Amino acid sequence: MTASSTGPGFLLLEDGTLFLGRIRRPDSRLAGRVTGAVPTAAEVVFSTNMTGYQEMFTDPSFGGQIVVMTAPQIGNYGINAEDPESSRPQIAGVVVRELSATYSNWRATGDLAGWLADAEVPILQGIDTRRLTRHLRSAGVMRGVIGAGSSPSAGDLAALEACPSMEGLDLVSRVSTRDRYSWGDPRAGRHVVAYDFGIKRNTLRLFADHGCRVTVVPAATPAGEVLAEQPDGVFLSNGPGDPDAIVYAPDTVRALATSGTPVFGICLGHQVIGLAFGGSTLKLPFGHRGGNHPVREMSSGRVLITSQNHGFAVEGDSSGVRNASELDVTHINLNDGTIEGLRHRELPVFGVQYHPEAAPGPHDAVPHFDEFLRAIEARKAHQQPP
Repeated sequence: MTASSTGPGFLLLEDGTLFLGRIRRPDSRLAGRVTGAVPTAAEVVFSTNMTGYQEMFTDPSFGGQIVVMTAPQIGNYGINAEDPESSRPQIAGVVVRELSATYSNWRATGDLAGWLADAEVPILQGIDTRRLTRHLRSAGVMRGVIGAGSSPSAGDLAALEACPSMEGLDLVSRVSTRDRYSWGDPRAGRHVVAYDFGIKRNTLRLFADHGCRVTVVPAATPAGEVLAEQPDGVFLSNGPGDPDAIVYAPDTVRALATSGTPVFGICLGHQVIGLAFGGSTLKLPFGHRGGNHPVREMSSGRVLITSQNHGFAVEGDSSGVRNASELDVTHINLNDGTIEGLRHRELPVFGVQYHPEAAPGPHDAVPHFDEFLRAIEARKAHQQPP
């Protein structure tokens, strides 16, 4: 992996707030190229996860974002070949308080700094991430630029100015698979078609563990193509960007749902279900990103500790989804009261805003996969002749 040292670097937010630190630079033999493509401009978000940085950085839901890690030290257990949620890092940049100079783990195959350098993802360290996080919580997430040096240049300012807002941005078309592919045992008794809005590998692993074979299809696949395969169920994956910008998805999902096919959505998939039945979404001030978000199940009062990664939410509250009378709210966020789960009143369709496939955990919500399989089996039993 790429050898590197550090030099002056900064993060400039669009409101003019400047954070000075150190940016990773390559070994001098590499002609002085700064590690990662700088300046790098993107929406700046924060995550409260203490571990799981490799899974986070390869999660397509983080596509095109600069991620601030609130944990004080990152990188101490290295990286490995088994944990990535996609084939490469999806983030635009990383901001940390301290990047561990060494790593130790029996599964590790390399260091975090070298792995990100090989992917040309800049790492800014030595930042007061507590102050930065408090600023984003009070002012809201915003665009920012990572650059080299002690002050922004004209080029850095131009990159920040040219950076698009996350609102109205379709990032799904950038991360979705171009070709359909299969996952799991081809002899499995259940067949699930998964729409790839930015799907994570652990979702596919869990479906395989639950006795399903999965056909993963591009995000814009028409409903007719999927229904022609007579799937037992349809899964709508997580993904990045503004759900309102994925204009091709709601009508497709409504057609799938009204066919009677069980539909299960996670994160962006959950939001698309809301849109498909007349709901709307809104951008949250600073989103939900981390592994410790409390969610209440409305029917039982039980509280789940969940993993989350999203900047948008379905509009409504515990009393219902705004303008979507066919949907019931099943879960709410105990921190801010936003909708975390919904279900159709008549059709076998439901979604959750959080990540039951979280790797690493928490694993409180994994039983949602069993819930989906029960809907599949119920439909199969109904279709069988008496």
